[in-house]
Amino acid sequence: MKKRIVLVFIGLLAAAFLVIIIASFYFYDMAVARTSKDYLADNPDLQSSEVITVVDDPAEWVKEQPFKEIEKVSEDGLTLKAYYLEAPTPTDQTVIIAHGYSGKAKDMGRYARFYHETLSYNVLMPDARGHGESEGHYIGFGWHERKDYLMWIDHILETNGETSVISLHGVSMGASTVMMTSGETLPPQVKAIIADCGYTSAEDVLTYQLERMYNLPSFPIVPATSLLTKIRAGYSFSEASALEQVKKTSVPILFIHGEEDTFVPTDMVYELYEQTNSEKDILLVPYATHGEAYIVDMDQYEQKVSEFLSLYIE
Repeated sequence: MKKRIVLVFIGLLAAAFLVIIIASFYFYDMAVARTSKDYLADNPDLQSSEVITVVDDPAEWVKEQPFKEIEKVSEDGLTLKAYYLEAPTPTDQTVIIAHGYSGKAKDMGRYARFYHETLSYNVLMPDARGHGESEGHYIGFGWHERKDYLMWIDHILETNGETSVISLHGVSMGASTVMMTSGETLPPQVKAIIADCGYTSAEDVLTYQLERMYNLPSFPIVPATSLLTKIRAGYSFSEASALEQVKKTSVPILFIHGEEDTFVPTDMVYELYEQTNSEKDILLVPYATHGEAYIVDMDQYEQKVSEFLSLYIE
């Protein structure tokens, strides 16, 4: 009898272990692998706010601009692409714009147009690894991308010269990417960072999404998927922490977040702001859901960004 109970117990453990393995591969493919993210289209947390009235199409503006396509090879051998637009008049000021999860560089036309036409900046928009025209079989949630951004910063210095003045501006995963970049050793030419609706860490946002989308607890799925990600992509979810990186930065950061953001909860921006030891400021936009701060209140957004940059860029 005891032997039978032991065998049943072992069988149940084996079955549970198998379920965890299957679940971790499923969530890896869903969240980390370079696959179609069609499930995001129906996510209620990504539905547009009712207060949005902007009807222009920045994609048309992008098509009309003489962007120069640039290719660079990452330190781990991926060919990455970016798109560069010279300012209307010669300037040392350049912004590097980081797009969000499952997006691509040319989705950021609205932000590029603001920097190009209003602030007269040069603009560089990279396709993150695993996105757009860049190579890569996985998404790094900003962690491996931070090293790619060091490469893009070096590219600006090499091509535009040591007098370059560089800002970083990211939205969603792009915001976490530039925050993770902020904790690295950066050249003095990097003067300011704009982080719009970024998450504290990959672990935090995936835990939140697992519970919100599937009503599942984080344990054991998130740790198991994180281990699989470490094996297959070379990083764990806890490593990919914007929160730990902003603790180390000396670069001023402007945090922006929509007050109605339920995809990357607004609570995360308060934690990031509190843990940042450099100069910092924060803009919370009423009624804005995820990634909508700019289009919900364009005037306030542009004014705040312009004023923040003017404090650190002559």
